[in-house]
Amino acid sequence: MNGKPNTGSAVLVTGCSSGIGRESALFLARRGFTVLAGVRRDADAEALRSLNLPDLIPVCPLDLTDHKQITGAMRFVADELARRKQPGLFALVNNAGGGQPAPVELLDLDRFNTELGTRVLGSVDLVQQCLPLVRPARGRILWIMTPALMPTPYVASIHACDFAVNCLVRTLDIELKPWGIPNVRINCGGIRTPAGLRTTADVESLLREGPPERVGLYVDALRRWAREMAEFDRKRTDPVKVAEVVYQALTAPRPRRRYSVGHMVTAARLLEALPQSTADWLLRMRF
Repeated sequence: MNGKPNTGSAVLVTGCSSGIGRESALFLARRGFTVLAGVRRDADAEALRSLNLPDLIPVCPLDLTDHKQITGAMRFVADELARRKQPGLFALVNNAGGGQPAPVELLDLDRFNTELGTRVLGSVDLVQQCLPLVRPARGRILWIMTPALMPTPYVASIHACDFAVNCLVRTLDIELKPWGIPNVRINCGGIRTPAGLRTTADVESLLREGPPERVGLYVDALRRWAREMAEFDRKRTDPVKVAEVVYQALTAPRPRRRYSVGHMVTAARLLEALPQSTADWLLRMRF
């Protein structure tokens, strides 16, 4: 228990196959939390089981685009909480998501629909099903997201979802105030995750496979941006730093409503604080 408030409590973390979700699940389980780690594939669940951490329980399958899987996963969570005599679910950590680098004109709409389903609709579905377990534990909800309140070219599929999530988080924080359930944003800058490090390969795939008459309009800008992102990638923050912030938000008696972590996150916060017209002008000049 190491003296920290709330350790020993149960936490559901989504997107635990790699990156921030996996690091957070391991960090919390090694520090006394009972961690229910959501993954989509059996192989990922088996990889977590192979670590032999008694407080790390894979929840599989949990694909947030599938309502039936969410319902089945929540039945498993409720049964596991009862078996462990937990008073409820102390926290939900919404982390699952991906995204695709592309101009809006070239977005793959099927992939964008999946991202919207995962980050927005699926997250709402999960919150709705988790709340009856969170209330008795007097718990909290954490949201892993980008600083999304400014337009960032070529990553609209990620930022548009997080723009919507930002509204959901702030709305839920008001609506759930009668039960003392805080909603906490953890804004992440550049984090070293498998998805984040695929940017250059994803751009080359888009240039190779996209409609030639439209790809040609963006080829120079996208290649220049990919080179800049390669430099950005070398400076990305280790995802364990996000796990440390998650732990901080879970063990704080009164968590802040927003935490920030990761490469360039301070610059993003400054842009968010500017008037919208000023931020938009700066970004137009930048790109």
